Amino acid sequence: MQLGMIGLGRMGGNIVRRLMNNGHSCVVYDAQPASVNQLASEGAIPSQDLKQFMDQLTSPKAVWVMLPAGPITESTIATLGEMMSAGDIIIDGGNSNFQDDVRRAKTLAEKGIRYIDVGTSGGVWGLDRGYCMMIGGDKTAFDHLDPIFKTLAPGVGSIDKTPGREGRQSTAEEGYLYTGPAGSGHFVKMVHNGIEYGLMQAYAEGLDILKGVNQEVIPAERRYDLDLADITELWRRGSVVSSWLLDLSAISLAEDPELKAFSGRVDDSGEGRWTIQAAIEEAVPADVLTAALFTRFRSRQEHTFAEKVLSAMRKQFGGHQESKKS
Repeated sequence: MQLGMIGLGRMGGNIVRRLMNNGHSCVVYDAQPASVNQLASEGAIPSQDLKQFMDQLTSPKAVWVMLPAGPITESTIATLGEMMSAGDIIIDGGNSNFQDDVRRAKTLAEKGIRYIDVGTSGGVWGLDRGYCMMIGGDKTAFDHLDPIFKTLAPGVGSIDKTPGREGRQSTAEEGYLYTGPAGSGHFVKMVHNGIEYGLMQAYAEGLDILKGVNQEVIPAERRYDLDLADITELWRRGSVVSSWLLDLSAISLAEDPELKAFSGRVDDSGEGRWTIQAAIEEAVPADVLTAALFTRFRSRQEHTFAEKVLSAMRKQFGGHQESKKS
């Protein structure tokens, strides 16, 4: 099956490779010619501009946009909307806000263009492991693109079947799922990423406690010099806290036990914020997810003015002096 891909970064490029490795044809375009040339050398059909890109696609044309959420995705989809015909399909596989999907789908539907939003999880490992995809939008477009999604997904693999699911007719076990109307795919992926923040924070705090037990402030008889690389490896095997995030933590600690290559600054790409906004709108308590997001904000700052105010108040009411930096 043929697919056009715009955006050949780490995920877009590997999506193309996984498709080509399994017999699909890919037309590619990126603002960086080197990225286009690299995939062309691997068998993709290259394009120098969007016009050539569109001319090389057969109808109904299916274009996957894999660009950073925001203005660049917005402008690219708007341009495609002017170049495409009724029955063609636009897929946004990035991390767009689901509310943008609702608006885009409505606008494009007026021209007969079908819109699909795909929440895509798998990162740089997706080429080999496959991508977990949460897919919203036009159902006929989803059905048409099923061979694409089936190829990109991990497949059933060796994971044990879940008891109680016998008789269910669903693609969920294969790693992709049609979730409903426009925006629903990105909404599910948004909450997925919010949960991811919380899971990551739990591992990070737990490992920090394990590392901190060897400090001089701890009584000598309760001071343990723990090997975190071995402990994370241990937990991967039979523990109730095993997960792919733990697998990745074990890899990182095996490579760099003190994590000296990292500063501790943690960015966020938006989904965590949108998840909290949804929780507020729905009046759903989301204490862990909110705290995890705020911790990421804190990681990017030196001591804040708020902390200076706290220190000043402690001195005023109790004569507490700030501790000297160790």
